Amino acid sequence: MPATVGNFVNGEWQDTETGETFAVENPADTEDVIAHFQQSNAADTNRAIEAAAAAQDEWAETPAPERGEILKQTAQQLEARAEELTETLVREEGKARPEAAGEVQRAVDIFYYFAEKANDLGGDVKAASSTDSQLYTLGEPLGVAGLITPWNYPIAIPAWKLAPALVTGNTVVLKPASQAPNVARKLVECLESAGVPDGAVNFVTGPGSEVGTAICEHDAVDAISFTGSAAVGDIVYETAAEDQKRVQLEMGGKNPTVVTESADVEEAAEIVGSGAFGVTGQACTATSRAIVHDSVYDEFVQALVDYAESLSIGPGLDDYDVGPQVSASELDGTLSYIEVGQEEGATLEAGGGQPDETEYEDGHFVEPTVFSDVSPEMRIAQEEIFGPVVAVIPVSDFDEAVEVANDSRYGLSASVVTDDLRQAHRFVDDVEAGVVKVNEKTTGLELHVPFGGTKDSSSETYREQGDAGLDFFTTTKTVYLNY
Repeated sequence: MPATVGNFVNGEWQDTETGETFAVENPADTEDVIAHFQQSNAADTNRAIEAAAAAQDEWAETPAPERGEILKQTAQQLEARAEELTETLVREEGKARPEAAGEVQRAVDIFYYFAEKANDLGGDVKAASSTDSQLYTLGEPLGVAGLITPWNYPIAIPAWKLAPALVTGNTVVLKPASQAPNVARKLVECLESAGVPDGAVNFVTGPGSEVGTAICEHDAVDAISFTGSAAVGDIVYETAAEDQKRVQLEMGGKNPTVVTESADVEEAAEIVGSGAFGVTGQACTATSRAIVHDSVYDEFVQALVDYAESLSIGPGLDDYDVGPQVSASELDGTLSYIEVGQEEGATLEAGGGQPDETEYEDGHFVEPTVFSDVSPEMRIAQEEIFGPVVAVIPVSDFDEAVEVANDSRYGLSASVVTDDLRQAHRFVDDVEAGVVKVNEKTTGLELHVPFGGTKDSSSETYREQGDAGLDFFTTTKTVYLNY
C-alpha cells in the first residue's frame, strides 16, 4: 500500500484539513503508485508561510557558520542516502539511473558548497571620506522566501534554491512540482535530521493555482524564486510585483548548437545528441536546434541519426539510456509536435513514435527524434517541445548561423562546435544567451558560477547559483560609523 505523505510545517509532518490527496505514479509503469501527497489549498499554504515568518528572526540571528554547519550535516545526510534518493528520483521522474545519480550528487555538492560559503558571509569595508569614521556594508536576509520548483530536476533545483536561501538567514516555503515531489520531500527530511529549526523550512504540495498563488500573494513573503514555464513565470511575476516582492524567474529555452564547417562531425553529433536526448530532452537547457553548415550538413544528419538509433529506451532503473517522459500530458505534447513537424514539411530522419514492445505499454516512452530540412520559422524550430526532439537547420555561413541561433524568443543556453578560434570568440560575443559553451553540449552546469537566461528565458533580475545565488536572497545595509 503506497504511503501518504504530509506537508512539513513548523517542524511537523501534517495532513491538510480537507484530507484530500493526489497520487504520484512511476512514468515508466503507471501501475506503480509511489505515494499519495497532500492536495493543499491556500489555507494550508498560508499556515506554512506564517510558520516561516514566525521563525525568521531567530534563524536570521543564528550565526552564519552555525547555519552552514546545518547545511553541511544535510549534505552528509544526502550522501548517506544517495542510493535511496537515486532510486526515488528514477521511480517518480523517469531519468536513467546514471542521470539520477548525477543529480543526487549535484544536490550533495550544492549543500557542501554553500555550507562553506557561510564562513565568508558579511559585507565590504570602504574608505570613509572623513577621519575617525568607518564605512562598511552588511548583508542581511530578505525574510521569507517562496521557492517554486519544477519536476525535471526534482532534487537539484530545490537544493540550489534552498541552500543559498537558508545559509543567508531566510526561512523558506518550498512548493515542489506535483509530478515529482517525493525526492524533494526526502531532501526536507535530511534538513530536519540535520537540525534545522522549526519553521525555518516548510514543504507544501498541491496545485500551483492554490499553493503557488498563495505564495505569490501573501504579504509575509519577501522573495520568490521560480523555475518553470514562461507562461506560468509571467503570472508569478505579475502577481508578485503587485506588492514589490523580489522575484527571480528561470524559464524555458529553445537552445541552439551551431556546427561550423571546421567541426569534427562525429564529435558534433555526440555533443548535439547528448544535449538533445539526455534526460529524455526534459531540460530547459536541452539542445533543440542544431544549426549546421551546408558543407557538413548531410554527414552530420547521418551521424546524429546513428547516435539517436544507438540509444536504448526503457525504465531508468533497468539501465536504459533514455527513460520515459514524466507524464501522459508531456508525452502527448511531444507526439503532437512530431506530427506538427511532419505537417510543416520537415523530414523525419529518426524516431517519431513510441516503442511498441509490450514492456513499454504502461509507460510514457517516446523515441529520440531527429528532423532535417527544418527552416527557422517552423514551429518545431521556434517553440519549446521539452522532449527528445531535435530540429536540424542548414545554413550557408557563420553569420547566418548566429542569426538563426538568435531568431528565438528564448535565450537560455547556446553552444558552438568549431575548430576555428575566431568563430568561437565571435559566437561568445554575438549569441543571445545567458549560458554560452564552446565545443560542449548546451546542458550541464557548474554550481559555483551564475546561471540564467535572456529574453523570455528569464526575468533577467537575479541569477542563480554561486555568489549570484547568495545575492538574490540578501539585501545590503550601509553603515556610516563616526567614532
